[in-house]
Amino acid sequence: MQFGIFTVGDVTTDPTTGHTPTEAERIQATLTIAEKVEEVGLDVFATGEHHNPPFVPSSPTTLLGYIAARTERIILSTSTTLITTNDPVKIAEDFVVLQHLADGRADVMLGRGNTGPVYPWFGQDIREAVPLTVEHYDLLRRLWREEVVDWEGKFRSALQGFTLAPRPLDGVPPFVWHGSIRTPEIAELAAYHGDGFFANHIFWPSSHTRRLVELYRQRYEHYGHGTAAQAVVGLGGQVFIRRDSQDAVREFRPYFDNAPVYGHGPSLEEFSSMTPLTVGSPQQVIEKTLGFREYAGDYQRQLFLVDHAGLPLKTVLEQLDLLGGEVVPVLRKEFATGRSPDAAKAPTHQSLLRERRRNGGESPSAR
Repeated sequence: MQFGIFTVGDVTTDPTTGHTPTEAERIQATLTIAEKVEEVGLDVFATGEHHNPPFVPSSPTTLLGYIAARTERIILSTSTTLITTNDPVKIAEDFVVLQHLADGRADVMLGRGNTGPVYPWFGQDIREAVPLTVEHYDLLRRLWREEVVDWEGKFRSALQGFTLAPRPLDGVPPFVWHGSIRTPEIAELAAYHGDGFFANHIFWPSSHTRRLVELYRQRYEHYGHGTAAQAVVGLGGQVFIRRDSQDAVREFRPYFDNAPVYGHGPSLEEFSSMTPLTVGSPQQVIEKTLGFREYAGDYQRQLFLVDHAGLPLKTVLEQLDLLGGEVVPVLRKEFATGRSPDAAKAPTHQSLLRERRRNGGESPSAR
């Protein structure tokens, strides 16, 4: 099982000091966080994609390419790449270049995004979000799997005799996760293609996430990719950790209350009871995270959000020390206990390459 961090890259004023980092400071802090992820023994660093204030990660592959040069082991991913408003040809090119730069330590999470105005900024119509997702992804898959592509669709100009350059590393396309907070059509799309499904359930109760994951697993089996237990699932989560739970609540409360994504709504206690947010001791984080398996089954990737809402870099690095030193080692052991032998292993470039060779040179999920 893989454990890691995802960032939304927000530039938010620290409510306890009044300090607002510059965009340059926020970007540099993100680089430091990514290096820390590797240092403390986590597996994945993922960045979101946003094109509006107060966010800075408008060019994820640029950021990840720099991180690739500063790290040796962690997988570099997104959370998410906007399949609706980005040109699929450009996505295909950017992530293959990242693949080569990172020696295969790269995959991609695709999603529709949650900022409505981004659609007209990139010449698209939000009312076509799901059809855009389906059509763009169909083209992206073909670009990664076919040497010469002839293609025609509704939302972009046709391609005739187009060959992607460079080609995917070792002939293996980056592993694709389809990320969703609320949309069953995305679970269906992931299942249809035999890709991974990432339920970023940070705003939703477990009952909602259970329904999405169960739908994905059932449809994955329906389309003949394997049993429901073999489907590849990832989950999001939010944590704030101190060794004493009361200290954690006291310190995090002003950040929660003023956070741009969920502040000024339900209380910290209400939100914690309804969603995966865990504010407390390492043991409390362990217990709540282990509970995710009750409604998601044996899953493959767990990402945590730890650097949002104006939290200072020093505090974020302390969170990573606690995650890497006290939380994740226990989670690795406990999640391995009782794990179904049929459960899929977490995808890596090397595991996909081995599968390709077993299939006689055909890329995984080539259907």
